[in-house]
Amino acid sequence: MYKKLIRPVLFRLSAERAHGLIVWGLRFCGRVPGLRGIVRGMFSVSDPRLEREVLGMRFPNPVGMAAGFDKDATVYRELAMLGLGFVEVGTVTPLPQPGNPKPRLFRLPKDRALINRMGFNNHGMERAADNLRARGHGCGGPIVGINIGKNTLTPAEHAPADYLKLFRRLYEFGDYFVVNVSCPNVAGLASMQTEGQLMSIVGPMLEFRRGQNEYKPILVKISPDLSFEEIDAVVNVVTGTPVDGIVATNTTTQRDGLHISRKKLDAIGRGGLSGGPLTRRAVEVVRYVHEKTRGAYPIIATGGVMSVDDALAMLDAGANLVQVYSGLIYNGPNFAKKICKALLNRY
Repeated sequence: MYKKLIRPVLFRLSAERAHGLIVWGLRFCGRVPGLRGIVRGMFSVSDPRLEREVLGMRFPNPVGMAAGFDKDATVYRELAMLGLGFVEVGTVTPLPQPGNPKPRLFRLPKDRALINRMGFNNHGMERAADNLRARGHGCGGPIVGINIGKNTLTPAEHAPADYLKLFRRLYEFGDYFVVNVSCPNVAGLASMQTEGQLMSIVGPMLEFRRGQNEYKPILVKISPDLSFEEIDAVVNVVTGTPVDGIVATNTTTQRDGLHISRKKLDAIGRGGLSGGPLTRRAVEVVRYVHEKTRGAYPIIATGGVMSVDDALAMLDAGANLVQVYSGLIYNGPNFAKKICKALLNRY
């Protein structure tokens, strides 16, 4: 029903307007008495064989929502109704910012892909903290990761202060944290994936964590556009410090092999590409990181998970968990359920 009826209607709207409509629908389902349970029953699979022990936490299943959908932590509980084992909110920045000018989110249906140049649009860390507090994070809700990034106007030399400020302010609310230094839509951010830059960011965060009573895992999210040598630099930071894992991968700036015409692509302009064209490279990066770390560090795979087979390929390549976003847009709300059922069929 989704692909034949609902998706065509949503795809007649602008991508950002459709996103707003979906968020409204999730909120509605969460507020109507009894409807939350009905939706959860339709789209969830509960089976102990799906559980995963990762990052010191027990995930009910390995399929999560990637960052970018719930930027301000407003619908993470409702997203969990769709059978997701965890939700990553954000990217959150210290100060509110509007992001890049609209239009900034585009569909490529023939390629089963999206291009976005959102630019970390969000209402800032104080709003995220208020939302997480008001919605009772942890009180029977899903595992919540918080994806953090610097403000666009923050110069590179002051970026570590932004990340530390976010980590300190949101520490009590997140189950794990992801250092986003790989989004191609924020000027200069990708350059922070060097070993020196990463150390300047995660070092103060690790120092702060040492003084806390509760341990919160820290992961680094990397770009698929890194060379293997550049990935090695990130791995060196992870293996040489108490950083807990890697999220692979972010969106790509590459445009090879697309079915969309060059004229339409030029009209869209810059932005990060996600979806089907990213699958092969994302699996390749996951496999490389897994082999490089000898499987000793958790990997959350994201980017290009557009089918059940893609999710299984990520897990087979060494990922401990997978995240979906574009795949959910193209496949519909039962996507996580399909992946979980495929995993159960393996047992």
